[in-house]
Amino acid sequence: MEIYDKGLPYYSSERAEMFEFIPSECKKILDVGCSQGAFGQILKERNKAEVWGAELMEEHAKVAKTRLDKVIVGDFEANLSKLPDRYFDCVIFNDSLEHLKDHYKVLTDLQTKLVPGGYVVGSLPNFRFYRNIKDVLFKKEFKYVSSGILDYTHYRFFTEKSIRRTFAECGYDIVTLKGINGDENRKLKLLNFILFGFLKDMKYVQFGITARMK
Repeated sequence: MEIYDKGLPYYSSERAEMFEFIPSECKKILDVGCSQGAFGQILKERNKAEVWGAELMEEHAKVAKTRLDKVIVGDFEANLSKLPDRYFDCVIFNDSLEHLKDHYKVLTDLQTKLVPGGYVVGSLPNFRFYRNIKDVLFKKEFKYVSSGILDYTHYRFFTEKSIRRTFAECGYDIVTLKGINGDENRKLKLLNFILFGFLKDMKYVQFGITARMK
């Protein structure tokens, strides 16, 4: 099985729900895991910004190069040191931070590439999403799949609490952190009510974050 072959919709998504997390003042932006550049292309127009991309897969990077100002092809962790220092005011990780082997090192080293007070924006999978927890608890199943929370290519898993801790430990203040792509059923809604909102994070597939360098 080719675990990176996820189909065109996976790589061409515009991720419209993520635009609200990007500060309007950001004008030099790096989109890590830019795929075919659909998100960055819209961002160029919305923010009137210079948008770079970083993409592992060459075939998708070729498309991105027709849409973005510059595209870095290859392993981002290997290429990070080659990026210009103090250049970007925003770096985006839409469904890409969890694919990194050492996300702590990347978030820490990234501060040399951000301008003072620069932002990191991203979407991260929520391991506590109720469908995922149901499979683990009641089906005793932890099965990797081609896309989603248990994606074959994910090195990391996150919860709302671990996201807060990770960014704080790497030197960022969280500006916004909230659930996105909610999918709540009646049983979860009732159980959450009984438990005074303790399970409110479980209805979200992902969390969107805006963090600012301290």
